Amino acid sequence: MMEDEVVRRRKWMTRDEFLDLLGAANLIPGPNSTELAIHIGHRQAGWPGLLVAGSSFILPAMLIVMSFAWAYVRYGSLPQVAGILYGVKPVIIAIVLQALWSLARTAIKSKILAAVGIVAVILTVLRIHELLVLFGAGLAAVLARTIVRRSKDLKSLVSAPAFAMFFQAGGAGATAFGLWPLFLFFLKVGAILYGSGYVLLAFIRADLVERWHWLTEAQLLDAIAVGQVTPGPVFTTATFIGYVLGGTRGAIVGTLGIFLPAFFFVAVSGPLVPRIRRSAMAGAFLDGVNVAALALMLVVTYQLGRAAVVDLVTLALALISAFLLFRWRINSAWLILAGAIVGLFLRNSA
Repeated sequence: MMEDEVVRRRKWMTRDEFLDLLGAANLIPGPNSTELAIHIGHRQAGWPGLLVAGSSFILPAMLIVMSFAWAYVRYGSLPQVAGILYGVKPVIIAIVLQALWSLARTAIKSKILAAVGIVAVILTVLRIHELLVLFGAGLAAVLARTIVRRSKDLKSLVSAPAFAMFFQAGGAGATAFGLWPLFLFFLKVGAILYGSGYVLLAFIRADLVERWHWLTEAQLLDAIAVGQVTPGPVFTTATFIGYVLGGTRGAIVGTLGIFLPAFFFVAVSGPLVPRIRRSAMAGAFLDGVNVAALALMLVVTYQLGRAAVVDLVTLALALISAFLLFRWRINSAWLILAGAIVGLFLRNSA
């Protein structure tokens, strides 16, 4: 959706520039979609743009999740969301595939990069850690460029610093709940978590359920459902959990904790992206990272597609959405709304 709005409709940047920001977002910890939005804001309007874009991307999702959390705490259960998910998921698959096709045509600039992308897909299927795949693809692209062009003037490779990846939460046994420990927990997660928001759930279960006993398994499953059905980044699961544990203040603390590192990492890495692109060797590295990022997206889309397309109705929703996107480039937001309506109608009539 960002690529459609920022590149195709508004023409704020080229597809190459968008891909570079996407690759940069994949190289730093935190929620990739949020960081991409912050990168775009920073590219458009500097520090004010960074703050406005990030806040605008997070705030609506935060408020929606807080409303779900309020209903959950008040009534003890969630509104019915299965019908919405049933209709929306296949539409999302079509939207991602259309974006992948569009971005891949720009990212795959040579047969070498195509080969790097294929290898990245294979390694991802084999469950190699995604950060290793990204950095490995960047280094492979640099090596291939060096061999092919036999450059005598090798420039220093510029890359984002590698942050800690495999941290596990410290502490053992039950811990008394407090807003400060809640903030520090989500701050830590936002600062070290790589990949999609779904990896967040493993951290939550390990600490908040098993170690500290702040949440039950049932509450964790409900938090997962809210994170899936609501618009915006999956990381707003922290908003839901914060509200369940500490009301409005807990929701605000959880949201601030998990998203603050994203603003910091983008502010630090954002100015480096144009410099990386100006360096021939570092630009080759970024080309490899971009192709690997699309490979990761492709594998995840396939995995999600298997769960989303479960019958003839969902298959039809996916195919019709794909046709409308590829043929007429209909705004994806309308397709998502239509999918939600169809899902709710079919569920209520069942």
